[in-house]
Amino acid sequence: MSTEHFPIRFGFLSTAGIGTKVKRAVDLTEDAEVTAIASRTIEKAQEWAEKHQASKAYGTYDELLADPDLDAVYIPLPPAMHAEWTMKAAEAGKHVLCEKPLAANADEAREMAEACRQNGVQLMDGVMWVHHDRTAAMKKIIDEDLGKHRRATAAFTFNYGDNVPMQNIRVQPEMAGGCLGDLGYYCIRAILLAFEDLPTKAFAAARFFNGVDFNVSGTLWFEGDRMAAFDCAFDTSFRRWLEVTGTDGSLVCDDFVLPGSEENSRFWVHGPKKGEHNFGECVQEARMIEHFVAAIRSGALNPEWSETAIKCMQICDAVLESARTGQIVEL
Repeated sequence: MSTEHFPIRFGFLSTAGIGTKVKRAVDLTEDAEVTAIASRTIEKAQEWAEKHQASKAYGTYDELLADPDLDAVYIPLPPAMHAEWTMKAAEAGKHVLCEKPLAANADEAREMAEACRQNGVQLMDGVMWVHHDRTAAMKKIIDEDLGKHRRATAAFTFNYGDNVPMQNIRVQPEMAGGCLGDLGYYCIRAILLAFEDLPTKAFAAARFFNGVDFNVSGTLWFEGDRMAAFDCAFDTSFRRWLEVTGTDGSLVCDDFVLPGSEENSRFWVHGPKKGEHNFGECVQEARMIEHFVAAIRSGALNPEWSETAIKCMQICDAVLESARTGQIVEL
């Protein structure tokens, strides 16, 4: 169906909580709307549709994918289900915005990207912070003002405390849970923002709980005398910071994943070009939808998002292998 004179119509696969944030982002985006919702029961889908003003509700995901009026789907399902439903959506001719981690592993991510390419649909992983106005400004400074790159460091953690919610997919191994995919994926994406290429090797240590990685610290080696480190955890106080260091200066952002406010955000540069950089209003989730919709409307697919997501998954696989074996893993 041509989208030239119509809004991009989204269908959501699942009533997962994150969908409320993405629904708001779609509502804030010109020429985009959430038309349909699917759940495992029609009653749950109808309840969500009524609450969020979606015109169609389906009791199965397959029914939603068969809807000819939908242009794109948003997939907030557990990571273990991403590959199956992304490929089904691609075969149904729907563009795909899929929550992170893109897949359970890099092999699945490659299959998803190839299915979308073959069917001429856009694939994007739902890493919202990379679409913030601030991120583009940080990237420019990283590339131009820090000198030769030496080190990137990132952390994203929160603490479940003593009452870990065992029903949550984050701690279910069969759903590909774990803090690496849930939190570390953001850190690795930030390291790739700085360095772009894959590391040559990885080493990691982790604490496991209920069969999933619960606390992970990783070290990555890159060509050109560059190194990176990150940590992610479900048992550490809330942190979400990034530092990129070169021979001439460093950039620091203390809330790179989620700015403290939609009205303003900031980061700092240390060195000869030191200073605080401030930005006005930006809803990063809405920027993500804007970029996704623009790619659909352009008719020219943007492969960068899926290529970077595959790199993230390759690094996640190597880090997890190292954490389980205690060995340095070459990429």
